[in-house]
Amino acid sequence: MDSVITTTEKPTDGTANPDIYVIAAHPAWRESRVNRPLMEAARALPRVQVQDLYSSYPDYAIDVPREQAALERAQLVVLLHPIQWYSMPPLQKLWLDDVFSYGWAYGEGNDDEGHGKGRALQGKDLWLVATTGGPEDSYHPQGYNRYFFDAFLPPYEQSAALCGMRFLPPLVLHGAHSVDRQTVASHVATFSQRLQSYPDWPELEDLEQCAACVVPMKDRLVEHEATTDAVRAL
Repeated sequence: MDSVITTTEKPTDGTANPDIYVIAAHPAWRESRVNRPLMEAARALPRVQVQDLYSSYPDYAIDVPREQAALERAQLVVLLHPIQWYSMPPLQKLWLDDVFSYGWAYGEGNDDEGHGKGRALQGKDLWLVATTGGPEDSYHPQGYNRYFFDAFLPPYEQSAALCGMRFLPPLVLHGAHSVDRQTVASHVATFSQRLQSYPDWPELEDLEQCAACVVPMKDRLVEHEATTDAVRAL
């Protein structure tokens, strides 16, 4: 069995009050040297809820209301995954496409009760915890990846900004295929300590909150137009 970890639901009787939601995505947990122990470390913490996407959604059918409810409870949202083709694994991308929907995660207008739409994630923090197969020096203009690793972060940063979230400095371990066990253990310990101490991170003191980027409705295809266009395409 490649994956044995599923969503960790915390009790609601006052013994735990999870305010951190870790979305873990790895297509082959059996082969994972770093992401799996990171996920297991997160599961051991009472304030953390862990979602293993590939175990929970093997058919790629995302339970959007369930995911949005978990995000609404959280203050820190953690994307935990290996970097694949300079981006996130495919199920993680589908999760983002489905769950960060217009009118909920971003956008304009009001709902039937007059409350603002597109603000469900505003004021929350987004933290990328990632691993790469290539060593750090491969992410260099003279290396085979040709760019510093920061060059691949704008899609994450702007996704956060569009939703009014604060994008926190990522935690990245390079060369995950080849680093020694002590390096892995030290990295896992750092990850666990950061989760436990959030939001008391020194570097966050000067990190400003991000105002949501308002996307006007005219830039989106409204539902009836989408339906009409779909019919025309048949």
